[in-house]
Amino acid sequence: MELDHLVVAGSSLAKAVAVSEQALGVALSASGRHELFGTHNRLLGFQGRDYFEAIAIDPDGNDPGRPRWFGLDRFEGPARLVTWVARVPDLQAALAIYPEAGEIIDLARGDLRWRMAVPADGALAYGGVMPMLIEWQGDLHPCDQLGQSALGIARLELRHPEAEKIGALFGALGLNDPRVALQGAPEASLQAVFSGPDGERLL
Repeated sequence: MELDHLVVAGSSLAKAVAVSEQALGVALSASGRHELFGTHNRLLGFQGRDYFEAIAIDPDGNDPGRPRWFGLDRFEGPARLVTWVARVPDLQAALAIYPEAGEIIDLARGDLRWRMAVPADGALAYGGVMPMLIEWQGDLHPCDQLGQSALGIARLELRHPEAEKIGALFGALGLNDPRVALQGAPEASLQAVFSGPDGERLL
């Protein structure tokens, strides 16, 4: 399991993008829509093979007829970092270890093909501290199309009252990324630290 991308959600895409760009100090680039979930997004490539996504309900999108992913139907408050997505080589095998990740849904946009585990209720597991799981199909990845900004993910700081249980899941799923730090805390929270030409930035 590897860190694939970070996700900022907002009550509108404009708000999610504004918070993201203020924190990162750069403009998000590519945009797209997810017809199956009635959402739209903006993206930014990082140094390495990970990236950044701002997402919200698409007011012009279709009614998906099911709960939207990333907890967007229940989203309230200011735009913020809500979770992260981890890529796995075999999603079915990962779900045998962590079935709570959800059901497998096949998705496509342009030349990109991927499978993602989405909970039936659309909720974020463990307050977003446990990642959503993705399996990219073929060799093409969004970073191949986005290009790279000058930013990189220095650390992803995760806190949760059930940190021991989450840590065991990380181990079982094979997470081995020194950038991901998990510790116990009274409430669930996420903070990303980015490195770039101007030093560190927080979100």
